[in-house]
Amino acid sequence: MSSDRSDKKRQKLVNALRSKAEQLGFDGLEITTADAIPHAPDRLRQFLNEGYHASMGWMAETEDRRAAPLVLWPEVRSVIMLAMNYGPDEAVDPLSHLSAPDTGGISVYARHRDYHDVIKGRLKELASFLVSRARDFAEPDVKVFVDTAPVMEKPLAAAAGLGWQGKHTNLVSRDLGSWFFLGSIFTTLDLPEGTEEADHCGSCRACLDGCPTDAFPAAYQLDARRCISYLTIEHTGPIPAEFREKMGNRIYGCDDCLAACPWNKFARAAKEAKLKAREDLISPKLADFLVLDDKTFRSLFSGSPIKRIGRNRFLRNVLIAAGNSGDESLSVLVKPHLSDLDPMVRGAAVWALSRLLSDTDYAELKRSLLQTETDEFVRLEWGL
Repeated sequence: MSSDRSDKKRQKLVNALRSKAEQLGFDGLEITTADAIPHAPDRLRQFLNEGYHASMGWMAETEDRRAAPLVLWPEVRSVIMLAMNYGPDEAVDPLSHLSAPDTGGISVYARHRDYHDVIKGRLKELASFLVSRARDFAEPDVKVFVDTAPVMEKPLAAAAGLGWQGKHTNLVSRDLGSWFFLGSIFTTLDLPEGTEEADHCGSCRACLDGCPTDAFPAAYQLDARRCISYLTIEHTGPIPAEFREKMGNRIYGCDDCLAACPWNKFARAAKEAKLKAREDLISPKLADFLVLDDKTFRSLFSGSPIKRIGRNRFLRNVLIAAGNSGDESLSVLVKPHLSDLDPMVRGAAVWALSRLLSDTDYAELKRSLLQTETDEFVRLEWGL
């Protein structure tokens, strides 16, 4: 097969792939080579050296594979990067919860079905389509990844041309703004690659200045130890005292830096039905979550990414939000958690009540529990 003819067939294959991806609900498809991010190893090493990965030890454990697709899979030649939009409805302010402290703020991406379940099946279908259509070439091998494997999706997507990594380190698109998921298909096929997108952030600092905890040491750098998304989702222990008030009523993730981006004026509402927000998760009442036991938590968040952090971690976040609410009536729902089996939950309840009760009522409650509380952390929360 001549080189020109081969190139035309490969381009025809890519065109068919784009059409199929659109049918499957994807909003963008671009391709890059497996060696397209030579700068990634040094940047990842710097990130780890600074300790910006916090307690996410798996990032260090998978460093070599994460930094280079060819280490993860030596046979890969092309990386197909895909975007799926999950943008909020135009009528919904993604930060509306901030003006309603008796509600909880759940990140837009978590207000619907777990995106892993939605996207991975579509990627597998698209990968099968690719294999079936690549009959003029040696039968390709394929692997699909959605966030759970050591793949640096954002640099690869930027190299492919889906967007650029903004100053908040997330990918930004001129067509989709910031509200979209990424998935990838690795293949042994050599496919025509796209053109890397230029950085269009300019002098804008909206995302950096909008961060409530100053989690950006500099533009294009994120310190997870200060990030509310990390603290409410990945962090397994008590919320550090310095961040509790700054968390406000954010109970799962934080969208402040994304929502601040001016490029979101081009964002669109999600068209995939499974990624449209559940009404009960847009501005949920804290009071409804304060009564959750493990069974009702699992039932309420079945099929949701929130389920993976478990009831105790979620309740920890809700209790911090209750303490920040200024709503004294919530104290009645907080008090039962002083006897919770989990010390982390009990400690968060102590902090919440220190903010909701009068000094006299708080001191009386403290005296009544002085002899029964034995956990060192919880006693420190009480000031014992």
